[in-house]
Amino acid sequence: MTTRRAFLSIAAAALAAPTLPRNAGAQAWPARSIRAMVPFAAGSSLDIVGRIVMDPLSRQLGQTIVIENRGGAGGSIGTAAAAKAEPDGYTLLIQASAHSAAPAAYPNLSYDPVRDFAAVIPFGIIPNVTVVHPGRGFKSVQDLVAAAKKSGTFTYASAGVGSATHWAAERLRLAGGYDAVHVPFKGGPEALTEVMAGRVDFTCMGISAALSLIRDGKLTALAVSSAARSAALPDVPTTLEAGLKDSDYTYWMGLFVPAKTPRPIIERLYSETQKALADSALLDKFRPQGIEPLKLTSAQFDAMVQREVAANIALVKAAKLQFN
Repeated sequence: MTTRRAFLSIAAAALAAPTLPRNAGAQAWPARSIRAMVPFAAGSSLDIVGRIVMDPLSRQLGQTIVIENRGGAGGSIGTAAAAKAEPDGYTLLIQASAHSAAPAAYPNLSYDPVRDFAAVIPFGIIPNVTVVHPGRGFKSVQDLVAAAKKSGTFTYASAGVGSATHWAAERLRLAGGYDAVHVPFKGGPEALTEVMAGRVDFTCMGISAALSLIRDGKLTALAVSSAARSAALPDVPTTLEAGLKDSDYTYWMGLFVPAKTPRPIIERLYSETQKALADSALLDKFRPQGIEPLKLTSAQFDAMVQREVAANIALVKAAKLQFN
């Protein structure tokens, strides 16, 4: 009898207890500061854009978002660290096109960009710009191609093997039909420094990182990699305009979390980041850097990354590219 009374009491209490809403986890989150991993150096295009977005997102969530830069190996070192983090919403990954290129450049990755991460939302797309030292005297990307074909020692810098800067330069090289030696660095700022010093012939860098140097006359912009001209550099033609077929390259940036992060947290991150991306103050910072919107749902973003991973692997095989 006692057991029956106890069971009925427990059942009654359970029925009387308030039902938790489906997004209760998201409402309780975040209760402490959040780490946002940027797998490239401070001052890189991804770092600049990531900080612009995390600033309003931090205010909206009511918690500090600490940016952690961990560059190297085309972004794969920092991304691997994020893949191993607890999937509790307190580790975010700010990544770019290098995310979907990594399996093609690094066949022995310790993580899978599709399986180990959930895409949250893209921030937008930004063109890469091909830049050289002003002293080279190049007036166009055709001048660069002609010089590269004559030289047996032409070089280009990147932010690392498999980075967007590497991929954009390889597409330009293949389209131009010339040989060039790849000189990878840990981040974009180092690559730009080497080009400015004249030790490397060119780089294809995200506009956000290169723009101030172009405006100060420290670098000459020859072409942008986007399908259309960039609002940030309206007088600079595209590589397609220059007659280099299939040389265009779309560089996107966005937010990811470890794959097993609770869905309510991902949904809240999506809605709050979407709100931040629509903020007029943020758009005012994006516009001068040529950043254009890329409006996708989380599911669409995930699907895009999956398609790009397969396409990049196929491109490497078709072009017989060798990555050491």
